[in-house]
Amino acid sequence: MEKEPLASPIADISAQDWQHTPESVQRFIFSLVKRLEEIVQRVADVEQKLTSLEEENRLLREKLGGNSSNSSRPPSTDPPTVERHGKAPTGKRRGAQPGHPGHRRQLLPVEHCEKVLDYYPVQCRRCGRALSGEDPQPLRHQVVEVPPITPAVEEHRLHRLTCEGCGAQTCATLPADVPRTGYGPRVVALVAVLSGRYRVSERMAREAMSDLFGVEMSVGSINALRQEASQVIGAPVAEARNFVQQQEVVQADETGFMQGNADGHNPTRRKAWLWVAVTTWVVAFRISLSRGQDAARELLGATFAAILISDRWNGYNWVRTKQRQLCWAHLKREFQKIAEREGESGLIGQALLEEERKLFSYWHRVRDGTLKRSSFGLYAGRIRQRIKRLLEHGAANEARRGDPSERARTSRTCRELLKVEEALWLFVRVEGVEPTNNAAERAIRPAVLWRRTSFGTQSAEGSEFVARMLTVVMSLRAQNRNVLEYMTQACRAARQNIAAPSLLPELSAVETHELRAA
Repeated sequence: MEKEPLASPIADISAQDWQHTPESVQRFIFSLVKRLEEIVQRVADVEQKLTSLEEENRLLREKLGGNSSNSSRPPSTDPPTVERHGKAPTGKRRGAQPGHPGHRRQLLPVEHCEKVLDYYPVQCRRCGRALSGEDPQPLRHQVVEVPPITPAVEEHRLHRLTCEGCGAQTCATLPADVPRTGYGPRVVALVAVLSGRYRVSERMAREAMSDLFGVEMSVGSINALRQEASQVIGAPVAEARNFVQQQEVVQADETGFMQGNADGHNPTRRKAWLWVAVTTWVVAFRISLSRGQDAARELLGATFAAILISDRWNGYNWVRTKQRQLCWAHLKREFQKIAEREGESGLIGQALLEEERKLFSYWHRVRDGTLKRSSFGLYAGRIRQRIKRLLEHGAANEARRGDPSERARTSRTCRELLKVEEALWLFVRVEGVEPTNNAAERAIRPAVLWRRTSFGTQSAEGSEFVARMLTVVMSLRAQNRNVLEYMTQACRAARQNIAAPSLLPELSAVETHELRAA
């Protein structure tokens, strides 16, 4: 049986020439062609892999180049190489400028001074003649000193008496208003304020109580007093949280927190999240083991119908878009990230940054009173149209899930922004709505510092203490009220079985009036 002749693998060789080619040469040519095809395929695979690695390298470089200007990272995490874009130098010297009114320490009234010393000049500084008389308005100079603090100790003696009839011993009992813990309400308030206001650890609080006030106590006592303070302010904090949920405009933010499992409430060691809701006079905190929508509803209220100012975190997506104002500070960082990419993405990002700059140049004039809101609305409407066109242009590129290319990442970001485009412009239409959630970020900063120094909490009770004390501290700061005095009043009220003072501004004004009248 004759072998079927091999077909020519090369199109340029005619069939007649191929038939006259020796079989050994034909097979050699076949092997060369096959080898060449393998090389071509390998080159194609290498080129595809190189393209993928280049995109991955760009993605990693983008992540490595992330800082506070193009991501949600805080400025404290920026490396020294990040350039700070401050104000341009004015050529003026540092410090107060000529004509500045100045701020000096306010002198206390004379009746509050422990000692008043008068000094008189003896002779005229020009001619040397003897001087006498009284200056009705002498120059006043006060020296403030803190005397050594010694704790006021009140000893209660319980006598045990023996009955002459039956011989039984009976011991007296402490009055109801005497604390069983051995520490007065102001000591409890001091421990709570050292932890909640000044963010010191339990051991540092113990040392501070010893060094500053001469009160010796154990770390266990510090923790017990902190829990007592947490129980004392439970009702006012609950009232404050409910008050926040009823306001017309609320700013919200969240950050990671750490909660241990000392009490068995976090057996899977889930990451905790600290949430904050900010209004003009009251700030409410919560710590939850979730960053989802349920935790956001717990913070804002299930029937939340006010205006929410926040970032684009999807935990807030249950709030209707027309009730939301997205933070433009976060949006600017998104635009900056796009602008730092190459090609068309970079051009889109630069154009978005330019429109953002124009928008806020107008907004600052509105804040300064040099531009009417009606005119601002007209200018902002034009900027909105241009930004929307840029986002639509950026979203036009197809972006497959998992595609790491810069165009795909830009497309996904633009599509996500177009979904909530209505929530970018609420501050233009509604007075009292800020374009950023900076107030919420400022309120949450002390919590971040507390987290860094204490490494979180070890139990759900510890987390509740943190959330309650932050609520008290930040709310009283907004109302310019003294935290230590409030905590002292609250602890004293709890031991007298009466309601603690409120954290709400309306009630605080009534209480201030009553105290002045008394």
